[in-house]
Amino acid sequence: MKDKEDIKPPRPEKAGKILLADHHPALLNVQRRLMLRSALSVGALSMLSGCDLQDNDSVDKVLWAMSRWNDRVQALLFRSQKLAPTYAASQITNPFPFNAFYDEFNAPDIDGSDWKLEVSGLVSDKRSWTLERLRALPQAAQITRHICIEGWSAIGQWSGVPLSLFLQAVGADLTAKYVGFKCADRYYSSLDMPTALHPQTILALDFGKEALPTQYGYPLKVRVPTKLGFKNPKHVVAIFVSNQNPGGYWEDQGYNWFSGI
Repeated sequence: MKDKEDIKPPRPEKAGKILLADHHPALLNVQRRLMLRSALSVGALSMLSGCDLQDNDSVDKVLWAMSRWNDRVQALLFRSQKLAPTYAASQITNPFPFNAFYDEFNAPDIDGSDWKLEVSGLVSDKRSWTLERLRALPQAAQITRHICIEGWSAIGQWSGVPLSLFLQAVGADLTAKYVGFKCADRYYSSLDMPTALHPQTILALDFGKEALPTQYGYPLKVRVPTKLGFKNPKHVVAIFVSNQNPGGYWEDQGYNWFSGI
């Protein structure tokens, strides 16, 4: 990647006329810096031609505005009853890939007997939940595809408590805008309420026919087959309901927040 000092100014014979090709190195730098690959197309990037591409603050403002616009459009297109594709057991990817912002050996080692799920925000019942209590709720299973923003995908089987059912059980304000998640591995993320209430969004307790292995998010993972993979947090220790967008680990670094598929 070239430093901004290496970016060549527009050619003299084309002064006054802004060409996308003249800014190609800077556009690549912008894409990598903000990690907006899932949200921005080349056509969208061409909107930057009116900006000073050496002014990082100016470019950032445009890109963040475009990402927020993308969020609004995706939210309008989202249909609460439209289901993600499901698959047969014979199509499950084995082994299922490990994915996180750290190496697999750094996955948190959690004692399920001591683990508690904290609940806060716009809910009437803020008591914490044990694994035993979660498993006493009705469970749902799915075989769906995990789609990673890095370009790969894999099919897996998850089962657990529908998030909509859990939110009802804690008396959540279902008119609130967001549901946020905090994790034992320092990860955090959030969903819009319509996605949280989607019938395929679950608090996954099992992978395959066994309890979630450590590398796949033990003891609790949020499985959201209508979103890109980074919107599926693992090792969840807290859930909260809010009208303030909680952001997310990757979202706060430039990934599109809604990230529907």
